[in-house]
Amino acid sequence: MIPSLQKSTYGGAAVQEARNRVVRNTYWLLALSMIPTVFGAYLGVTTALPMLTGGFGLLLFFAIAFGFIFAIEKTKNSAAGVPVLLGFTFFMGLMLAPLLRHTLGFSNGPALIMGAFGGTAAVFAVMATIATVSKRDFSGMGSWLFAGTIVVLLAMVANFFLQIPALHLALLVMIVGIFSAWLLFDVQRVVNGGETNYISATLSIYLDIYNVFTALLQLLGIGFGNRD
Repeated sequence: MIPSLQKSTYGGAAVQEARNRVVRNTYWLLALSMIPTVFGAYLGVTTALPMLTGGFGLLLFFAIAFGFIFAIEKTKNSAAGVPVLLGFTFFMGLMLAPLLRHTLGFSNGPALIMGAFGGTAAVFAVMATIATVSKRDFSGMGSWLFAGTIVVLLAMVANFFLQIPALHLALLVMIVGIFSAWLLFDVQRVVNGGETNYISATLSIYLDIYNVFTALLQLLGIGFGNRD
């Protein structure tokens, strides 16, 4: 019994250490991914690079974004995984440029951007803390969150053509709520060992943060943007 107990103890310690390593690597890579995002956003705002606009631009954005995501999943177990992920975050930073330009058109634009950044950081801190310390299993949320995301995505595409302000506002609120819940779900998956690849984990959490930030920034612009 004693050798078996020792083996079980060492095995459990090894599993926990592996989980902790994935968590550490995920947070480090998540922090690193913000550098190309900021650089891409800065480049998009300060230069005359053409942006993806209109219906064709929307389709091209989805094609490039999902192409990157596919490439990340294909290379996540190789040395190319991290560079491909960072290339994706640079692209997503570039795609922030139109929203940032619009926000900077407000006299209080920089304050709105900082407010959205602070709000996103607070959401991440709260959800990551709950995911880490809570004894509740949130894995059952996955199917509901996926369905909600599909509904929001389809509604966003429809409203791209319909341009209904009330629907746009409702969708922004839904995005903040759904992707905040995704943060809770994704972080707990990493902490509990449900996700063992730190590149995939970083990609999921990065997309959650990105969507919360963009939705918050638009909401702040709608509610508090000052043209004076």
